Amino acid sequence: MAILFWALAAVLAIAPVSVARAAGAEAARRVADYRPVLLECHGPSGEMRLAIRRLRLDGEAMALTVDPATLETSLEAESAWRCVETTEAAQSETRFLRALRPRPGDPDEPRLAAAGRSLSIAAGLGHGVGAGSFLTGDLCPSRRPLDRDFLRRLADVVPGAPVALSVSGLWLERHRADFDWLMGEAASGALRIAWVGHSYSHPYVPRLADALNYLLRPGVDLDAEIFRVERLLIERGATPSVFFRFPGLVADARLMEELRRRHLIALGADAWLVLSPPPRDGSIVLVHPNGNEPAGLRLFSRLLEQGRLPLPFRRIEEAPE
Repeated sequence: MAILFWALAAVLAIAPVSVARAAGAEAARRVADYRPVLLECHGPSGEMRLAIRRLRLDGEAMALTVDPATLETSLEAESAWRCVETTEAAQSETRFLRALRPRPGDPDEPRLAAAGRSLSIAAGLGHGVGAGSFLTGDLCPSRRPLDRDFLRRLADVVPGAPVALSVSGLWLERHRADFDWLMGEAASGALRIAWVGHSYSHPYVPRLADALNYLLRPGVDLDAEIFRVERLLIERGATPSVFFRFPGLVADARLMEELRRRHLIALGADAWLVLSPPPRDGSIVLVHPNGNEPAGLRLFSRLLEQGRLPLPFRRIEEAPE
């Protein structure tokens, strides 16, 4: 098995790893005045970014920016950038704005008719472009510890493996040590983590119909669900990505449009391993390393050992067209 692991590692293209700050190395930072914006920002070397959030971080004016070509995000001090208001129309031909646009529905995407509207139960970008696959893991609220062994094995097989982790705010608040461990893995280069919002509370009522569940529950404050988890990530030293995964992968057209207006890309999955057919080239693979779905982690490991997962694993920012 060890020979197979090293053989797999040898064929993967490992991108340079950006160093993340370990969250446990210092006290949490203070975020204030957090709000959505759309600004065109130019840096000292002529580079251009789009700012999608403004905030004060420990009193300093900052912006959460996205490279409109690569979809990489970064936190930037506003004092170093010249930012002006812009519009979606003015940025419509950038890759970022194209990725925000709804795509024609996949005829294979599971859908339900609910109260006269079309309800997606695989909401968002479910399949990426090109060869290989995109590994994602959901950290829904859980009383169980993070499955660190699974992530350690992944890092052993694929040093610097890219993985998009969808984080709920309640999971982060209840698993500070696990989150700090993940930040340490990112800082060391063992894993290349993209931080995906997964709502703050991840509302869910067992046996309640999907059309009335998750973020579709009456009274849900979508801004609070989105922005509270982004703020928590920043306070703990991480940088949110431009992706958001709906709890349960459930949304309707209204929720999808509301998410787009907040300049986030809905991240779906076409290979939720315990529920879907085996992955193929371009698949967005979904597992739950939060302790709630050990069967999915075992299946992932078995498929990897058998050479049945499309390689290389690729960064989620490469998935949209």
